[in-house]
Amino acid sequence: MQKYFAIEMSAVRFVRNTLIFSLIALVPPLMAFVALTPGFGAMLAGGGPPLGRFMRQVITNGLPVVFVVNYVSFFLFAWIVAKPGQRYGIKLVLLVDMPVRVIGFIALHAVIYVLSADWFGSFGGSRATALRVVAPTLARSFLFENISGVYLYATMVSALPFYVTAIENSDSLGGLAQRLPGRLGYVLFAVVMFAFSVMALTTFAALLRAFQAQLGAMS
Repeated sequence: MQKYFAIEMSAVRFVRNTLIFSLIALVPPLMAFVALTPGFGAMLAGGGPPLGRFMRQVITNGLPVVFVVNYVSFFLFAWIVAKPGQRYGIKLVLLVDMPVRVIGFIALHAVIYVLSADWFGSFGGSRATALRVVAPTLARSFLFENISGVYLYATMVSALPFYVTAIENSDSLGGLAQRLPGRLGYVLFAVVMFAFSVMALTTFAALLRAFQAQLGAMS
């Protein structure tokens, strides 16, 4: 990862690498969402306004969210590993990278929803309405029930190389990973960490949805 994201790297190259990583990370969850949504692929294949709206949503909402979250995370990685003797280990993943991705994702969605209300007249052109729908939309996105789920998991897919780097620098997990040939062990443990992250987010989403349903029943 230090080859692609280093603190001494030029800003243009850093931004370019972040954009490439973000675009690559968007493809798998985007394809999965289209495939898992009944009739959605056929509707997009027909072109016209549905495809135009979909592409506008991805370009003006999804890509900026994934890019900014990745940029902040990649910059923190480059800044941390540039310090003498500092390693990007499991603790930094749990305490820095994952919180940055989740909190950044939520905050950017709120900002973009408000801007969408101003620029495109979304949410009836109301900023207040835009902010009110952030929480329920994110609750569904954690469960991969809407297009925002694509962007959320794209940011998580982008973290896989960091998980590999963290495992390589871990005395315990790194030692276990070395028992498998080549880099297979590191990749396998990174995928397991990704799965646990998804499980944690899904559990959080289920609890948030239950809490919202309870509030709705009481009102």
